Amino acid sequence: VLPERLQRREAERQQGVERQRQKKEAQVVKEEQSEFFLATFAREREAVEALLAAGTLEEAAARLQALQKLLTGSVRFLAPYEVRQGQETVARLQGDLAARRQQLQPKKKFAFRALKKEAAPGSVPRPAEPAPLAPAAPGLGLAEGESGGPPLCGFSGAQDEELELGPAELLQQDVLLSELRGCRVRLRGNPNTLRVRDCRGCTVLCGPVSTSVLVDGCSDCLLALACQQLRTHRTRDCRVYVHVTSRAVIEACSGVSFAPYSWSYPGIERDFESSGLDRNSNNWNLVDDFDWLATDKPSPNWSLIPEQDRITCWD
Repeated sequence: VLPERLQRREAERQQGVERQRQKKEAQVVKEEQSEFFLATFAREREAVEALLAAGTLEEAAARLQALQKLLTGSVRFLAPYEVRQGQETVARLQGDLAARRQQLQPKKKFAFRALKKEAAPGSVPRPAEPAPLAPAAPGLGLAEGESGGPPLCGFSGAQDEELELGPAELLQQDVLLSELRGCRVRLRGNPNTLRVRDCRGCTVLCGPVSTSVLVDGCSDCLLALACQQLRTHRTRDCRVYVHVTSRAVIEACSGVSFAPYSWSYPGIERDFESSGLDRNSNNWNLVDDFDWLATDKPSPNWSLIPEQDRITCWD
């Protein structure tokens, strides 16, 4: 009996040693992957910055998209603070790219739109036309991670309205929705970025966004969003149907719930192609809460919408 007992103990000891060895090897691999990522990310970031400084914007945009994909594919072995630093860097570069675009191919769009808006009040039938439907939203204070340039289209200050923009108006534009109350917004097309700020009781349905979506200071809203990066700040009691190729981030939020993106419209496949988003990569249920550091308990600030409660028909 004694030798059998000893044999069992020795077998258990060997198994413990093997587990420790595998754990150590996995940790080494993880550290090596992290070091490789950080070196590659820094090199690509410097390349994008150099291209922006030189005014080579199309190449900078392509390298920036590759940088975002590198970050997205590496989140599984990166520490949360490394993911956050990477996301902040990508957001900053996206803002720099938007600002450089406005510097180098400026004010044609703004001058053209402004002239159209100024001409309208000159005619008798048009003075009463509602301002919230104007394509250019007013400049507001910036939230964290927003680009410094003014948005090219959007809606601001409307209440209880049906608001729409189509593919021609949205293509690779920076869109701002701000201070809306009880509105239903349909954005059928492929914007470059989307910001939803200080909205209450609204429904926002948006086609695929090439880069980032920022939701800031909203409450009691329903959102359908497809993007590379989703950041949500100071937001409560919102339902988000999302297709996101990186991990979504929330901060200073409560009562936010998530489900997979399910809105559709004629032409959405074409918009997904032009956006560059990978339809096979959706991390809708992977959310980083920067106010919840515990790893052994789920964050109380967000949840998943049960399948039986998800919206399947949006019309």
